[in-house]
Amino acid sequence: MTRKTRSIAVVGAGMGGLAVAATLRQVGFDVQVYEQATRFGRIGAGIQMMPNSMKVLRGIGVEERLRKIAFAPYSHLNRDAYSGEVLRELPMPDTLYGAPYLCMHRADLHEALASVLPDDIIHLNKKLAGLDQKSGQVTLSFADGSKATADAVIGADGVHSLVRDIIVGPDVPIHKGRIAYRAVFDASLMGGFDIGPSRTKWWGKDRHIVIYYITRAKSELYFVTSVPESAEWMTKESWSAKGDVTELRAAYETFHQDVRNVLNACPDCHKWAILEREPLPHWSDGRVVLLGDSAHPMTPYMAQGAATSIEDAAVLARCLKDVDGDDIEGAFKRYEAHRKPRTSVIQAISSANSWMQGGDADTSWLYGYDAWGADLDRPASNPQAKAA
Repeated sequence: MTRKTRSIAVVGAGMGGLAVAATLRQVGFDVQVYEQATRFGRIGAGIQMMPNSMKVLRGIGVEERLRKIAFAPYSHLNRDAYSGEVLRELPMPDTLYGAPYLCMHRADLHEALASVLPDDIIHLNKKLAGLDQKSGQVTLSFADGSKATADAVIGADGVHSLVRDIIVGPDVPIHKGRIAYRAVFDASLMGGFDIGPSRTKWWGKDRHIVIYYITRAKSELYFVTSVPESAEWMTKESWSAKGDVTELRAAYETFHQDVRNVLNACPDCHKWAILEREPLPHWSDGRVVLLGDSAHPMTPYMAQGAATSIEDAAVLARCLKDVDGDDIEGAFKRYEAHRKPRTSVIQAISSANSWMQGGDADTSWLYGYDAWGADLDRPASNPQAKAA
């Protein structure tokens, strides 16, 4: 079987799913993407693309499109929530890690990734019901009764991944009693107040808030928080639940005036539970493999959830491109051996919510990583590896 005749089915058309479809097509695979949603909506949320993921997006061919619309922060700024004192600031010029740092609306990134794919390879309203591996093929069954067959399947179906449940078994989210508020709104509502040139994280005693513009014109801004919350909210993991903006303002009433200016201008918000999961024992079973949140879901505190999914896409495409004969299973194991040490460390640091709070800890292992050029036969860079 030659590489060009291999077919790959991707379950899930989120950031990771579209990114891996794009990288696989670049190296000659026949890719079909199956998404359970009936349409793509413009969910009100921002997203940060750090240099590590921007390098992959550059290779996919969407960097220039994103530069034209996204906000490029001067720095990764961390401030005390009450005094406003700068705890740590990392200026982020393009030259620091070889790629830009951009903040944008999630929908703009999704549309950019979709723009490099033919419309006819993305199949909506295809909710996965089951997988069956037989004779070197995988058959996908969908809730509408239809089926599809591929040489391999990539599960990029997010934190509620059915592919993960099938190949690893159901897992139980970890409840740590925290929720997040988020909102995107028009900057004109700020009455002339400018949040500054940086992406800023305001660190409180038991809560924080991250604020940044998401358009190059600074016409929209976004914030996301982490706050302690009662147990009844811990069963919810939906981005669509509405929050109470009055309740939100009360939760941050002791924060710096700059933060209160933003929250006072915010017309409404969403609220969701932050649930965590332990690293999985393995990412693949036969010709089925996991990618992104399906494999390594993490808290949003390092802005690396989508970024690591996009890194996965480049590495998985490289591993499959290098397949010797028909050893797809070997390619999947090589991919996991390289990626899992890195993503497990990021999961742990993100869970601790200590990244960039202060000090001068090395950031090069995270932002300097290049998924296109990394040595695939060695574990991806992480702090433990550098210390060793």
